[in-house]
Amino acid sequence: MDIFLMFLKVFAVGGAICTLAQLLINYTKITAGKILVYFLIAGLVLQTFGVYQYLVDFAGAGATVPISGFGYLLAKGAMEGAKKGLFDAITGGITAAGMGITAAIVFGYLFALIFKSKSKKN
Repeated sequence: MDIFLMFLKVFAVGGAICTLAQLLINYTKITAGKILVYFLIAGLVLQTFGVYQYLVDFAGAGATVPISGFGYLLAKGAMEGAKKGLFDAITGGITAAGMGITAAIVFGYLFALIFKSKSKKN
C-alpha cells in the first residue's frame, strides 16, 4: 500500500506541473520554449528560497523529472558548491546536473544515428 501512495504522490505532483504547462500553452500566447524557460527559472527560484526541496521530499521524481526539477538541481548544486568557495559556486550547478546533461547528449546522438529526422510539415 505504501508504494501505491508513493506512486500517487509522484503522479499528482508531476501531473500538476505538466497540467499547468499545458494550460499555459492552450490559453496563452506564450511559446513552448518560453514556458520551458519560465519553469526552469521557477524551479531555480523556489529552490533558492528552500521551497522546492519540500516538494522533492514529498513527491520525489514527480518534482525532479519535469524541467522545473532541472532548475532545482542547478540551484542545489550551486548552493552546495558555495559552501566550498566561489569557483565551486559557479560550477556546482553543472557538476550536479552533469550526469543528466551527458545522458541527454549521448542518447540524443544515438537516436539521431538510428532514426532519420524530418521537418515538421505545417
